[in-house]
Amino acid sequence: MKGCSILMIVLFVNKQRKFDSEQIERLKVVCQDAMDAVSKRPFIDNSLRHQSTRMSVTISFVGSDFMKKTNYQYRNMNSLTDVLSFPLLDMHNGKMNESLGAQDVIWHKDGIGEIPLGDVLISLDKASEQAFSIGHDLDREVAFLAVHAGLHLLGFDHIDSDDEKKMINEQKKIIRTLYPNEKTGRLDAPGSPEPVTENLLNHSGFAAIIGRPNVGKSTLINQISGMKLSIISAKPQTTRNNIRAIVNRPDAQIVFVDTPGVHKPQNELSRFMVDSSVRAAQYADVIAFMVDGRFSGPGEPERSILEKIGRFKKPIVLLINKADDVAKESILPIIGKYSALYDFTSIIPISARTGDGVEDFLEEVIRHLPSGPRYYPEEDFTDQSERSLAAELIREQILKYTNQEVPHGTAVLIDHFEDVFGEPQTEDLERQMVRIYASILCERKSHKSIILGKDGQMIKRIGTGARQNIERMTGCKVYLELHVKIREDWKNAATHLNELGYKPGETRDKS
Repeated sequence: MKGCSILMIVLFVNKQRKFDSEQIERLKVVCQDAMDAVSKRPFIDNSLRHQSTRMSVTISFVGSDFMKKTNYQYRNMNSLTDVLSFPLLDMHNGKMNESLGAQDVIWHKDGIGEIPLGDVLISLDKASEQAFSIGHDLDREVAFLAVHAGLHLLGFDHIDSDDEKKMINEQKKIIRTLYPNEKTGRLDAPGSPEPVTENLLNHSGFAAIIGRPNVGKSTLINQISGMKLSIISAKPQTTRNNIRAIVNRPDAQIVFVDTPGVHKPQNELSRFMVDSSVRAAQYADVIAFMVDGRFSGPGEPERSILEKIGRFKKPIVLLINKADDVAKESILPIIGKYSALYDFTSIIPISARTGDGVEDFLEEVIRHLPSGPRYYPEEDFTDQSERSLAAELIREQILKYTNQEVPHGTAVLIDHFEDVFGEPQTEDLERQMVRIYASILCERKSHKSIILGKDGQMIKRIGTGARQNIERMTGCKVYLELHVKIREDWKNAATHLNELGYKPGETRDKS
């Protein structure tokens, strides 16, 4: 500890190996100056400015892999971000919501108390990329990120528009104290910069795949992505959440959304499923309406879906799936019956299982997308985190092995998901193992008995199948531990639905 002249104690951790020691030392000074400037602002609660205490923050410089994994774990976002903040105090715009407690202050031998505000991660890879695109140096970009993170630790945020304006205002003032003669550079951007013109693509947008349960939507998503993103089962209503598969072409990016099958809702969960399907279609640039080619024409479910999605005035491509299971001459009458119902942009027979016709479908979708930026990094293939995919792969095995009445009375909650690296633990070493502890929620004692099986044989079978699939997804060994819990009527309980990520009324559009 130093004397009372310290404005802010900044503790540094360097997990970034690409930058030399001289650069890292310089960036430490940049961050210290930025945090000192933040700590001088008059909005900070007086309780944090006591003569015998100092505020502190831990800043870690990390690489892109580490940052992306952390973004998965804590924000459920499959993308690289520039900075993450983890506040320890309950604050709003610099003021404490509750008084400091004894647990909030660390007392040192010299009589000075340390008040940790929280932790900050800065991706130097991302910062370098952004500095180049904006046109200033890395020091300047890191200064902005440190100021931005410091304000987050002090309770500023983007959730409320008025609060965001206050945060942007403070950012401007602090950056101007650090760079008083600067005429350019980032002052008020709340996150990563907008894509530059060169990043605009000829075609970029969202395509929703909608249809009745069990027509092959998830099979198509897996065919498009080249891997298992959506679980597949002969039982209907398998997909519960909208799952995105990202297709990248040199001049195009398509974000496909696999939606739950549209059916008559029986409870709050099924209402959420139908609502999320319709909303996905509403906010998409193109709608793919999938039907089963083995049926001679549209039934009441297809007519109802068409009535809903037709209101959105979007390009609608009719996909007649399972065309490989029927004679070619039977497809033309089906096309005629659907054409009489709606003026589709195009009608394409496909086989989601074999991939026949899928390339024609992709080209048709691309043709109707607007120009725009990539919404996801080029290396991404889905917006789902490994954590959420693991839950779905476990649920898939429950669907596979248990009786007809059990599957839709179950859900999977990942209690703990941990990456295990070799020694020493640095981001440069390969991940050795993933440890997963998960709870299978069911509605009845009888369901629990079925899932456990005689002498625990059924849950062992479920666990073995799920572990093998998760290992294929993660590319490493997996330790999987499953527990079965009874949650009566969980499909109608808001608390359980929210915990599982089924939040009625929520929608994720491209904004």
